[in-house]
Amino acid sequence: MRILQKVIPMMLFSAACSSYAGEHIDKSLSMNDVSSVNIENLRGKVTVIGWDKDTISVEGELEDDAEGLIFKKKGSSVKIKVELDKHNNNYWGSNDKGSLLTIHMPQNIRVSFDGVSSDINFENLHASAEGKTVSGDINAKNLSERVELISVSGDIDSKNLSGKVSLSSVSGNIRDRQSSGRLKLRVVSGEIDAKSTAKEVSIENVSGDIEVSLSNVDELMVSNVSGDFSGSLSLNENGEVKMSSVSGRLALKLQKGVQASFRLSANAGGDIINKITDQKAQEAKYGPSSKLRFETGSASANVRASTVSGDIIVSH
Repeated sequence: MRILQKVIPMMLFSAACSSYAGEHIDKSLSMNDVSSVNIENLRGKVTVIGWDKDTISVEGELEDDAEGLIFKKKGSSVKIKVELDKHNNNYWGSNDKGSLLTIHMPQNIRVSFDGVSSDINFENLHASAEGKTVSGDINAKNLSERVELISVSGDIDSKNLSGKVSLSSVSGNIRDRQSSGRLKLRVVSGEIDAKSTAKEVSIENVSGDIEVSLSNVDELMVSNVSGDFSGSLSLNENGEVKMSSVSGRLALKLQKGVQASFRLSANAGGDIINKITDQKAQEAKYGPSSKLRFETGSASANVRASTVSGDIIVSH
């Protein structure tokens, strides 16, 4: 009995220790004639880094519920997938930290990622990158060509993205720095904070606040419902700004000497505040609506803004 009392705790301790340790991964594959890499990981964290070698390597640790790692080449693509135990469908409720993988791949090959509660880190990839996750966060740095990053409830933090860039989250926040090219930002209840040199910018939001600092813009489109928009930018000759809101404030700061035609309207009691010229908004004879029309310089650019009950502020 005394022996059993000593042996059983030791067996339990040994089993507990082994359950914490996932399989260690250290594999590589030649990338001859490969044009894309497709990655799947349900939970954990995956870091993908572009390099100048003609191989792809995978290092890290699989989670305890993983059955193994698919890492194979088929035609012109490579598939990397963490396979979980088919008998364990509790992907959301597991206490496991998930698989932790670092993938190095040629920076001039396309990459796509799909996950559920998995974080994504992308870095130094220059032939388009797509990342989709449900509750994970996304961090991206030094990406170009075509970039599409989507998270449902996670945050997106990006720096130095260029080309055709699309960042989207439902309840997470988006923070973008030093992007260029064409930029599209979309959230539902999160906040947007961007400092970009993109010439074409599109922003959609429902209830979160938006703060952007832009330069040399050809086109800016803003659609907001109840959140507040605050933006500063330099509007190029023949450039265009279109903004709409339901109850949120639209505050636009333009460069001094901007030459544009302004058409601003509030339909249900919102205020229009003009800090560029001395002209004031005209209130409708009947009802709470108001509008303001004025031009500066050659009026080569266009600024259009409309709201239902929010305020519109233009300044320089």
